[in-house]
Amino acid sequence: MKTLHKKVEGIYGYRRMTLNINRMFNHQYNHKRIFRLMNIAGIQSVIRRKKPQYQRSIPQHIAENVLNREFTSEKPNEKWVTDVTEFKYGSRKAYLNAILDLHDGSIISYVLGHSNNNKLVFQTLDEAIGQLDGEHPLIHSDRGFQYTSHGFKRRLNQAGMTQSMSRVGKCIDNGPMESFWGTLKCEKYYLHKYESFENLTKAIDEYIYFYNHERYQEKLNGLSPVEYRTKAA
Repeated sequence: MKTLHKKVEGIYGYRRMTLNINRMFNHQYNHKRIFRLMNIAGIQSVIRRKKPQYQRSIPQHIAENVLNREFTSEKPNEKWVTDVTEFKYGSRKAYLNAILDLHDGSIISYVLGHSNNNKLVFQTLDEAIGQLDGEHPLIHSDRGFQYTSHGFKRRLNQAGMTQSMSRVGKCIDNGPMESFWGTLKCEKYYLHKYESFENLTKAIDEYIYFYNHERYQEKLNGLSPVEYRTKAA
């Protein structure tokens, strides 16, 4: 457990530690036992929360909250959620846009850029649409200016996708995406200092690969998002 704790930079709590230990030794240890042993060994998860910030805008197009907090999906590429979040490196800011599939929680596409603009969001959407094979997902977002733009709506129409938006001031309407941002920042971003855009890019690339391929989850029957997605396919 100490070796694993060091390897993942202390981001595992007792639940995820239990998943990894059970998988490593092919044994079903009780989570209470792992919790007790972690306390004895002085192992504790390093988790911190940071309140997200929001930008007001005048919308060009508004969609209803079609998703309506139905955060489960029976198959891949049925329901997507998306958002933009902010990071700092040195004395500058960077912005990350990502699309998450509600079926398995995997990150379908993401783009890190210097500006929070339409190009950032459109590029992320184009990359995600390029992975589709005849599916027409619903995509849910907040009412940020990129998502209410005519350009975003035009891309969705061309792909035959349904648009859904959170209600004003209701971040919980996009809860899974907000949860991912919190996880990414707590388990990677807040643990280090980033002096360059390249350092930040490398860290985000490494974490999203880890999240998709190696971060086992109880709700996915102990599998990683990609493993669960592959099994469904």
